[in-house]
Amino acid sequence: MAAEYDLPFKARLALAVQATVGRVLSIVWIPGAAFAMRVVMRYRIKDASNLRKRFRQLARETDTPILICANHLTMVDSAVVAWALGGSWWYLFNYRWLPWNMPEYTNFGFNWYNRVGVWLLKCIAIRRGGRREDVSGTLKRIQYLLSRGQTALVFAEGGRSRTGRIDLDSIAHGMGRIVNSVRKCSALCVYLRGDRQLTFSSLPARGDSFYVEFELFRPVSEHSGMRRSRDFSQQIAERLVAMEERYFDRRE
Repeated sequence: MAAEYDLPFKARLALAVQATVGRVLSIVWIPGAAFAMRVVMRYRIKDASNLRKRFRQLARETDTPILICANHLTMVDSAVVAWALGGSWWYLFNYRWLPWNMPEYTNFGFNWYNRVGVWLLKCIAIRRGGRREDVSGTLKRIQYLLSRGQTALVFAEGGRSRTGRIDLDSIAHGMGRIVNSVRKCSALCVYLRGDRQLTFSSLPARGDSFYVEFELFRPVSEHSGMRRSRDFSQQIAERLVAMEERYFDRRE
């Protein structure tokens, strides 16, 4: 599979080391992250028991790669999504289901201890708007990981929504490229929103409660190449928009 994504041995070795070290230390950092969200920030997931039951059943029944595709409003959305779906202790025994992430380098890479921290948390930093070969290299790493049975998470719009709603004109086409390029890959569309989240912010409000919904989706297209990838991205984004509309309909 490595050859399929032109991933050099050095890059594959680096990912293996990162995954191994992260897994060994997960007994510390996974419960620690959950403690910070549950106790320090007093976050709550609505209907968490049923949500996790559904996700764990999906994990038991699926044998194909899954890319989690979510909306994006805060800098800790990926952590909240993972916590909502799996629960901290479950990930200790099902580590491959804890998703890899692609945080923006400028948000987390400005000092060495932040870089070490996100490295442990299964992150591969990306410079959005950076050199094409650098962005392509990051996507190839995610493709390689998915092909090896790992899980990854990407945000539909790449960055945080400035309007507080999903903007179909700002969809990042990387998610379609990944789903298109990894054999039998499906998209797990996840919509996350705190009740007090009006627009984008660095962190959700302390004490906020989160609505989370997900649905598994495998896009199809008559196109090929780049047009097929863009079509996949558009279909995934439209699913997320429909989920967002249902959320606001329920609130009203």
